[in-house]
Amino acid sequence: MRKIPQHLVERYEAEGWWTSETIGDALAGGLASAPDARFQVHSQVRPWSGTLREVETVARRLAAGLRARGVGPGDVVAFQLPNWMEAAATFWASAFLGAVVVPIVHFYGRKELGYILESVRPRVFVTAERFGALEFQADLCVDVPIVGVVGRDFDDLLAEQPMAGVLGTDPAGPALIAFTSGTTRDPKGVIHSHRTLGFETRQLAARYPADRGVQLTGAPVGHFIGMLNALLIPILDGSAVHLIDVWNPGKVLELMTEDGLTVGGGATYFMTSLLDHPDFGPQHLPHMKYAGMGGSSVPVAVTRRMTDLGITVFRAYGSTEHPSVTASRHTAPEIKRVCTDGEALPGVEIRFTDAGEILTRGPDLCLGYTDDALTAAAFDANGWYHTGDVGVLDADGYLTITDRTSDLIIRGGENISAVEVEEVLLALPGIAEVAAVSAPDARLGEHVAAVVRMKPGCAAPTLDDLRAHFAEAGLAKQKWPEELHVVEDFPRTASGKIQKYRVRQDVAAGQ
Repeated sequence: MRKIPQHLVERYEAEGWWTSETIGDALAGGLASAPDARFQVHSQVRPWSGTLREVETVARRLAAGLRARGVGPGDVVAFQLPNWMEAAATFWASAFLGAVVVPIVHFYGRKELGYILESVRPRVFVTAERFGALEFQADLCVDVPIVGVVGRDFDDLLAEQPMAGVLGTDPAGPALIAFTSGTTRDPKGVIHSHRTLGFETRQLAARYPADRGVQLTGAPVGHFIGMLNALLIPILDGSAVHLIDVWNPGKVLELMTEDGLTVGGGATYFMTSLLDHPDFGPQHLPHMKYAGMGGSSVPVAVTRRMTDLGITVFRAYGSTEHPSVTASRHTAPEIKRVCTDGEALPGVEIRFTDAGEILTRGPDLCLGYTDDALTAAAFDANGWYHTGDVGVLDADGYLTITDRTSDLIIRGGENISAVEVEEVLLALPGIAEVAAVSAPDARLGEHVAAVVRMKPGCAAPTLDDLRAHFAEAGLAKQKWPEELHVVEDFPRTASGKIQKYRVRQDVAAGQ
């Protein structure tokens, strides 16, 4: 882990951004304040309905059972579960024990799971026997002392009597290791402390609109921001928890009208999949009052579309490493909410390298990676995190992400912004989602390849259609796509973000 400069530690403590409260303390306090709030899992295979008190009882029985088996502060508890009640129980039990929780996205396969388990060597691993592509991999768990499989022997880990209270642990120590994919071959293990995670949770909770309604979480709780949004922030708010274990736009629209649930944003895909669904209608708009957008590139064409429907859109920028760098409040001027990624949040500092790369630091910046080499490459001695993103600040201090350093397409020595190309592509009728990536070019080194996903029932454009459209848009000819690929869907990270490196690989391989 990186060494945090002492002057930053002192500042964060003096401002009250870092406190002595652990995640277990925060959960215990929140659960005590609203024990009868609803907890419901919307699932075809493992539905569950009850109260926060009932889930807390399961969590405390699990904590007691694990404690009796020698698990305590600082030990690692990993889980790979869909959005089920047992995921909440495992996370909460880990927090009560002062353990380090490792959420693993339920659709990670054997390779990713094996790498993660080898990296963190958990004392405990909780998973499901089978769910979609997820299947219990017994041979990968032979070195894990305690394994619980939901639907088989998970209940055997529960003690008769629940554990009282919270075990003490260092709030500056690790609380969570979140594995994120998308930019490297193997997932990167990002380490957060109780302080960084606690600050992030309080900050997010404070910025949510008070009239946002009862939220439905479809993002996987195996992804740490999905876990916070589903299983921690509502507890601090004393509000209900509603989870869905498969993102089915038709079912989500049904839950809006029948159960009064709301969807409040996330990665672009979650919102556009609802807007593009044939069942979507005006009756759903009251349940989509706000859309906090982040987690991936947020095209202006999409935010304008939602704004025209009366949805209040506000964008944010962050990453697993630094979750909340910038954001716009829902009360900010429309041009800022729709067209920028927001202003720096409390405690966040931003600077730029000569090449335009964004460097950040702040109270919610992680402690580093499980891989020391990655930590050394991404963080400098002054506490700055090198994001790999490129952006600009306007005169009012609002940031706009213009590209990733790894997303630049260099055609004949000319740098082309993938984001700029994608914005133009999204203005074509019928296109739901796009990725502009570099493709090998024997003459120029690289050229632009356009990969598109169409809205249901819409015909794909031809390459000639793209050329005419880009000519009308007035972009320089070297920026026009020279390849067009149509896909049913994209490879994605747990948060819904398109894995551009995989798209590039497929294009290069002619797939």
